[in-house]
This record gives sequence, C-alpha cells and structure tokens, in this order.
Amino acid sequence: MTGWRDLVELTRAPAALSVPGDVVAGAAAAGVLGPRTVAMAGASVCLYWAGMAANDFADRHVDAAERPHRPIPSGRVSPATAAGLAVGLTAAGVAVAAVAGGRRQLPVALSLAGAIWAYDLGVKNTAAGPAVMAACRGLDVLLGTGGGWRSRPRAVLPAALTIAAHTYTVTVLSRREVDGASPSLPRRTLAATAALAAATGARRPGLVPAALAAWYVTRYGAAQARAAADPTAARVRDAVTAGITTLPVLQGALTAATGAVAAGAATAVLAPAAARLARAVSPT
Repeated sequence: MTGWRDLVELTRAPAALSVPGDVVAGAAAAGVLGPRTVAMAGASVCLYWAGMAANDFADRHVDAAERPHRPIPSGRVSPATAAGLAVGLTAAGVAVAAVAGGRRQLPVALSLAGAIWAYDLGVKNTAAGPAVMAACRGLDVLLGTGGGWRSRPRAVLPAALTIAAHTYTVTVLSRREVDGASPSLPRRTLAATAALAAATGARRPGLVPAALAAWYVTRYGAAQARAAADPTAARVRDAVTAGITTLPVLQGALTAATGAVAAGAATAVLAPAAARLARAVSPT
C-alpha cells in the first residue's frame, strides 16, 4: 500500500523549497510582489511536483536497473498512481495559476506545463534536454509576473535568464550523477556559476544582494570544485544537490536586487532548510 512517505519521495517534496523563489523573483522584477504571489507560488509547486512524478513514471524502466530503490521500481508506488498524481497536480497548478493570475497568465502556465511534460516524456535524454529544463525554470519566473513581463521585459527577462542559466548547469551535471563525469564538466559549470553570481551581485549596489550572491557562489561553487577535483558519481550528485538546494539564495539575490530586500532575504533562508531536508529525501 502506498504511504505518504512514498509520495514524498516520488515527488521529491522537500526540493519544492527551491521553487517559490522563482515566482518571487519574477514578481519583484515586474513590480507586482503581493498576495497573489503566494497563490502563484502554490501553482508553481504543484507543477514542480507533477514534473517529478511524471519523471519517475517515464523513467521507471531505466530506474529498475539503475535506481531500484526508487518508489516505482521498488513497488511502493504503482505506475498508474504516479501518472495519475502527475496529471492531477498539473491540472491543479494550471487552475490555480489561471485563477490567481487571470487569463493573461494562462498561456504562461500552459507553456510551463507543456514544457515539463515534454521534458519528462521525450526531450530529457536528447541534446535539447538541459535547454528545455532551463526553459521550464525561466517560464516559472515569468509565472510570477502576473503578465507584467510584457510591460517590463528589461527588468524581468534578466532574472528569468539567470535562473534558466543556473538550471542549465544543474541539469548538465545531473546527467553524469550515475556514472561520474570528466573534470572539465564541473569546471565549466563552475565558471558559469561564478559569472552568474558576479552579474547578480552587480545588478544593484547594496550589501544584501552582494552578500547573497557571494553565499550562492561559495556554496554551489564549492560543491562543483570538489566534483572537478574528484569527478566521481557521488561528488557529481553532491554538486547537483547543492545546485538545487542553493537556488533559493540566487533567487533571493535577484529579488533583493530589485529593492525588495526583505523578500529576498526571506527567500534565501529557505536554502538551509532545503539542505537539511535533502539529507532525508534526495532531491535528485
């Protein structure tokens, strides 16, 4: 019988702490940070969990050989349950986004849902996989804007592209978390991480954005440096986990750089909680 712990593991539930900051960063950049942002963050979490369930449904045969401990190959969650949960969470996420954001945001919500399913069901194992996953996170930032990205593209798109670029580094690393990597891969992603941190810290003069950018590059960068020195599967997995759990710090830096310092700091402090929970439930 499937229990709630099995569903938590299936959806990588604690990793959803890396999601609300996308919406917060988008809303802050668009100048619409407010009560609706909470609802849009809820929609984003639903879509994230849907993607995790759909991922394991699509990968169930591969996981049976490579990761037999996962909920589906271990028999703790049936494929039908995983697929039904993915569909239900997708519908819930789109519905909440439509209600909270109105018709202007429905195209973004549908595009995000479509990109998630496309990634899980076909694109993931192609050369386009990391780019599509990056697009999912970029769209997630736009989800928080309430349509404001159309009127303030110069403010919103840099934030969306920054989150997308970070996601790209995590995704390309994740492709090597079973077999390990060559040292050049984590070196390249580390260089990209350093560039993202520098650009984010320089967006607006101030102690908080700079401090959060430094925290981001120190934490995620250190994990990538260790993987570059010893590119075993375990080290690469550690770097992927760090990339996921440190994302709220980057989101917080982007938010603080808009002048929403309190919201940025509140977003960033989700990172330590995400790291602790990752020790109990793997986010990858």
